[in-house]
Amino acid sequence: MLKPPARKVVLASTSRYRRELLSRLQIGFDCAAPNVDETPREGEAPDIQAVRLAVTKAHAVKHVWPDALIIGSDQVATTAGTLLGKPGTHEQAVHQLTVMRGRAVSFFTGLCVLNAHTGREQSAMVPVTVHMRNYSDAQIERYLRADQPYDCAGSARIEKLGITLIERLETDDPNALIGLPLIALCDMLQNEGIELP
Repeated sequence: MLKPPARKVVLASTSRYRRELLSRLQIGFDCAAPNVDETPREGEAPDIQAVRLAVTKAHAVKHVWPDALIIGSDQVATTAGTLLGKPGTHEQAVHQLTVMRGRAVSFFTGLCVLNAHTGREQSAMVPVTVHMRNYSDAQIERYLRADQPYDCAGSARIEKLGITLIERLETDDPNALIGLPLIALCDMLQNEGIELP
C-alpha cells in the first residue's frame, strides 16, 4: 500500500466493480452511498446524463465528507437508440443480449472528482463502443447461467465470461466499461496532489 493521501478519498458508490477498480490504485478510500435519483431527464443525451449523474453523486455525499476528495461515477449504455439499464432478471438479460446481438453498443461513463473542501470540481466522460458478436440464443443462455450478470448494464461482464460475446472494443480506457475510467481518474487525483506511482 502506498502512503495514504493527505486528504481523505471517498468513492460515492456502493458498486463492488468500482470499488475493485479504485483499489488498483493502492490508495486508501472510503465508500458512501450517494442515494440519488438516476431517472433520465426528458430529451437528455446519454453522455450528458452520465456526467450529470457522476457530478450529482459526488455532491450528494459532500455534507458527510466536507474535507474529502469525492469520486462520483455513472454509466449509461445504449444501442439502436434504446437505453440499457441493469437487467435485474434473467428474462430481461436475455432480452438485452438479444437486442445487442451483432450490434454496436455505446457505453458512456461519467466521472467527477470533487474537492469538497475547496469546491473544485473536475469531470469527464469516457466513451466505449462495444461491438457484439452474432452469438446464438443457446450462447446467451449458457453465458447468463454461468455469469449471472444481472447487476450490469448491458447484461455482460467483460472481466468475466462476457468477453466471449464481444468482437472488439473502441476506447481509450477499457476500465471505463467496467464502471470507472482509471486513466482520467489518475489525472484528476494528481491534479489534487494525490501521489500515484
